Amino acid sequence: MRYAVRALGNGGVVTVAVDAVDADAARNQVAARDLRPLSVATTRLTRLTWPQRSTFPLTLFSQELLALLEAGLTITEAIEALCDKEASGETRAVLDRLLAALREGKRFSLALEQQPGHFPVLYIGLMRAAERTSNLPESLGRYLEYRGRLDSVRSRVVSALIYPAILGVVGLAVTTFLLGYVVPRFAGVYQGTGRELPWLSQQLMNWGNFAAHHAQGLAFAALGLVLAGFAGLRTWWSNGGFQRLLRRLPGVAGTVATFELSRLYLSLGTLLEGGLPILQALRLSEGLLSAHTLPRYHAATAAIDRGENLSQAFASAGLATPVALRLLRVGERSGRLGEMLGRAARFHDGEIARRIDVFARSFEPVLMAAIGLVVGTIVVLLYLPIFDLAGSLR
Repeated sequence: MRYAVRALGNGGVVTVAVDAVDADAARNQVAARDLRPLSVATTRLTRLTWPQRSTFPLTLFSQELLALLEAGLTITEAIEALCDKEASGETRAVLDRLLAALREGKRFSLALEQQPGHFPVLYIGLMRAAERTSNLPESLGRYLEYRGRLDSVRSRVVSALIYPAILGVVGLAVTTFLLGYVVPRFAGVYQGTGRELPWLSQQLMNWGNFAAHHAQGLAFAALGLVLAGFAGLRTWWSNGGFQRLLRRLPGVAGTVATFELSRLYLSLGTLLEGGLPILQALRLSEGLLSAHTLPRYHAATAAIDRGENLSQAFASAGLATPVALRLLRVGERSGRLGEMLGRAARFHDGEIARRIDVFARSFEPVLMAAIGLVVGTIVVLLYLPIFDLAGSLR
């Protein structure tokens, strides 16, 4: 955990930022530097969570900052150049605040930490680790790789869902049009024929007559139902209902669990390769996990704090897949744990991509068949009386 320790030295009172297991360990680290600790407080950098909505283009900012630093500019000069490029808007305001903090003599990570709505904790953690090694470009490149891999998996999921969503919306619109407009007009035509209709067609015509006489009430009821459903859906989604549903679906629960573990391996690997201690990386990554997984993750973190290996703790908590477990053991033996976590994430990303392709190839035909069945049934029931009438004319 990150601590800010106020201490007394030869030059007066100073604030020292240290990474330690607890407050006592932080005091001991500061005392070892010939300083006298006065107070200890945790910093705001507590854990990694999913990025909040922000219009600040963090990926573009990181790419441009990396290019300027590699060209030989200092961090202050690079931010000044980016400020000059932006005319106005939120991006310019964020860069102006960064530049003001840097000109006050604050470290880059501290300047970023003052704007948590625009800079995620993983980003701040990597920049803070880079300040220890004086290798900011490497950490920027590592974050860009992390974002690229994360966005790649998300784009696969979105692409797989777009076509079924379009099919579902079109099918619902066609069904609504048939039941709300076409069926009532057919009902008016058949009502004056005096012929007995097939039972299913008669039920459909009864609905058509009802819809024709109560069109306005049905429209308001449908609107109210949509609004109530939307509000209920938002509440259900915010309470984690969607994740709980996915975990209960056969064939989907395993993919969801693999996706969650893959994100965990990727974030941990990125933080460890960036130079953060294992316990701090574990605490930062905690916010990526669901409530279903957090208790096991806390148990694994406590075991690692007691001195167990990461592979052993994750295996005992059920957080290591068979492939990841072997890679973690290799990483612990070779001292490349961060790299092996990244390899585990890449392996599972490929597995998730294959499962998404299988889902898309199997679900889309099923959805098309279901929509065709519903629409076809309505059309056939509408025309059955016409077929019956044509047969009687012969």
